[in-house]
Amino acid sequence: MERTSAMQAIIKIITVKGKQQAAGITAALSSAFFLGLAPVFGRKAILLGFSPFAVVALRTSIAALLLLAIVTLFKRSYLYIFSVGLLGCILAGLLNGVGSILYYMALGRLNASVGQLLYSVYPLFVAIGFALDGQPPSRLTLYRLLIAGVAVILLTKGATTNVDALGVLLMLGGAFLYAVHLPINQRVLYEAPAVTVTLYTMIAMSAVVVPAYFIFDRQIPASLAPWGPVLGLTLVTFLSRLALFMGVKRIGGMQTALLGLGELLITITLSYLWLGEKLSWFQWVGAIALTVSLLLVKLDAQSPERKRSKSGWLGWIRPPDMDIPSDIPWSPHD
Repeated sequence: MERTSAMQAIIKIITVKGKQQAAGITAALSSAFFLGLAPVFGRKAILLGFSPFAVVALRTSIAALLLLAIVTLFKRSYLYIFSVGLLGCILAGLLNGVGSILYYMALGRLNASVGQLLYSVYPLFVAIGFALDGQPPSRLTLYRLLIAGVAVILLTKGATTNVDALGVLLMLGGAFLYAVHLPINQRVLYEAPAVTVTLYTMIAMSAVVVPAYFIFDRQIPASLAPWGPVLGLTLVTFLSRLALFMGVKRIGGMQTALLGLGELLITITLSYLWLGEKLSWFQWVGAIALTVSLLLVKLDAQSPERKRSKSGWLGWIRPPDMDIPSDIPWSPHD
């Protein structure tokens, strides 16, 4: 009887982990889809007369206010976050806010497809960040990163137009800061729900990008400038952020970042259909290689729970024993 109960418990654990992994992969792919739409909407908005600073300020602040309104009205318990976790979200939001500014400044100089190609190197930075935090990548993850790196080279090598050097540097800087914020948020997600982490991270991002607009830009879009692309960008920002942190919580930041490379395929396709940007056969070979790297995720999924040590450069992001009240409707690791 005891052996049967033990077997049932093991089967239950395996089933739950399998469901969590499937949910995490679905969330990460959903995030990749929405993020793939972002540069297309952003590039279109810039071409229609919105400055890069205005685009990033509008999409971030509106998305943050929308999420804050939803949480306040329907899930007020998710406003709670442990104190060190809030600091982690603020730090991640500040870094990603600066990265977003660099990203959209680069997008003002680069085609959407070329910009996203360069941005897709961020999993390499993510792997370095997790390694420094005591979470070295698996051998298969390294192989997948190598395949993804070759894919990016092929995709970039086939570019048919001159690439703005400053735009390249700005885009790589944005990719680096985006990558750095993922390990920080993953540490917070050990003890807080994805909605809470998303909310406070986006508020911190808004605290960077909105003042940056008023300090460095202040350009008012033409009265006849269509707002459709900006509103579309706001919506995909809102949805992609929620899906991103749901994915990070269930399968970890490294796997979410690798699956997030799928956004590149979305961007390339829509850039061709909507913006008229074309790819060479070299770039299509790179796209196929990137797809192979994505499909290997089922063999390489690692639990984000496997490392919770107090060591590493992010070891300070953890709640004290008494910092999470027992009456909070969501529990740690929820």
